[in-house]
Amino acid sequence: MTHITGGRSASDWALIILAFIAVVSALDLAQALLAPFVLAFVCAVVLSPLSNFWKRFGLPPSVGALLSLGTVLSLLAILAFIAEPIVERAYVQIPDIKRELSATISQMQDMFRGINDVTKEVQDTISPASSGEERESVDLPSLGDALFAAPSMIAQILLFAAALFFILLSRDDVYEGLTKVHPDSPSGACLRGADARVSRYFLTITLINTCFGVIVASALWALGLPGPMLWGMIAALMNFLLYIGPAMVAVSLVVAGAIAFEGAMSLAPAATFVMLNMMEGQFITPTLVGRHMQVNPLLVFLSLCFWLWLWGPVGGFIAIPLLVWGIAVFEGWGPAPKASPQKT
Repeated sequence: MTHITGGRSASDWALIILAFIAVVSALDLAQALLAPFVLAFVCAVVLSPLSNFWKRFGLPPSVGALLSLGTVLSLLAILAFIAEPIVERAYVQIPDIKRELSATISQMQDMFRGINDVTKEVQDTISPASSGEERESVDLPSLGDALFAAPSMIAQILLFAAALFFILLSRDDVYEGLTKVHPDSPSGACLRGADARVSRYFLTITLINTCFGVIVASALWALGLPGPMLWGMIAALMNFLLYIGPAMVAVSLVVAGAIAFEGAMSLAPAATFVMLNMMEGQFITPTLVGRHMQVNPLLVFLSLCFWLWLWGPVGGFIAIPLLVWGIAVFEGWGPAPKASPQKT
């Protein structure tokens, strides 16, 4: 007799587990193809209010899709233009940062003179003898590496742009077609409602993170930490990765503070960031996002871990929007409620 657990047999659970493993393996193997499509779908969902605006304006679907695509590419170009000098300045300062970090670590090693062998081993590894050797030891990407990676990156961008255009162009038709596949399929209204919910969530979070980045940059500038604009941009972008992103920024600021300051002041940048992040997470975001759009923290953490492990930074970006969209579809799934008779 087959053992039954929770209404399902052991063979059913085995098939579910095998199917899950097969899906995860397929997603991993097809990352180069599927990641741009999924990212394009998330962007199309976020841009759904803009697409609806073009439709209400009376523009043809193809023109509206082109305008939405142009908006996305323009925003990405502006972001790259703003970030380029900051990233270039940080790239040039990598050898100096490494030298100062090595000096800081050497000072910390002096506190543990009793462990002579370990101290000597670490010092030989991270503290070269001369400044020239320090600069030569920095393993930075070469021009050849960049040229080798350029075709693959360009192909990914083109695939993303094409997928975004066609999803924007045919999103409503696909949603209506899905409702005809099976009577239990989610309705077009349910899917469009999920799009609106994700778009509202993402746009609100983007506004919050932008203001948060500006405040962090201003606070770090007031403390005198070098590169406050870069840190503000990093704080804004990493804040999209709930829990994981802010923790990484805090650890990085501990290192930056140890390099830039001495004594207790070295912890001031990280402490300031943690305080601002706690205020944003506990008061600002719940107030502006609203409880009806909040997601279980465990689901958020598991979704982030899974997609980051599977697709890296792209996975971290799409994790929360996909989770919110899936929950919205699940909550709206089912037959539409019957209209109650109006009283006369």
